[in-house]
Amino acid sequence: MTKRTAIRILIATLTLATLTAFAQTDAQKAFTSLKTLPGNWEGNTSMGQLKVTFKTTAGGSAVMSEILGHEDMITMFNLDGDRLVMTHYCAVGNQPRMQASLSPDGKIITFNFVDAMNLASADAPHMQKLVLTLVDDNHHTEEWTFADHGKEHKEVFDLHRKS
Repeated sequence: MTKRTAIRILIATLTLATLTAFAQTDAQKAFTSLKTLPGNWEGNTSMGQLKVTFKTTAGGSAVMSEILGHEDMITMFNLDGDRLVMTHYCAVGNQPRMQASLSPDGKIITFNFVDAMNLASADAPHMQKLVLTLVDDNHHTEEWTFADHGKEHKEVFDLHRKS
């Protein structure tokens, strides 16, 4: 092997190692996007006016969303290895867990049901899905899908940052 070839191989190896070190998984990208949400949000739903607060917590390892209204609810988002997961502490008394997937443009994070704590049966009422669409720094939507004995109900929160 010539000296020139050895140098080219070394440069290619270092470039690949550098790119790999800076590459983020989709889960990490989605979590980084969630970390831009802390603050107070307000918007309308079919149920009326709604307030939601986001907060980064636990040394930056989790993002908490608190839905404030008739029945306050908490959702915790965190990385679990190479997955972005959430646990929703629902007013119906169970805690669905969902796993995220990220759209190619990085603007839509879809959480799909994995399992739940305190769920009496697979047909019992529970949150089934969350589609979070990041419109811009001060506007996002949340489409929640609630499943109850084979029937689904969707509720969309159209939220704007207040502070």
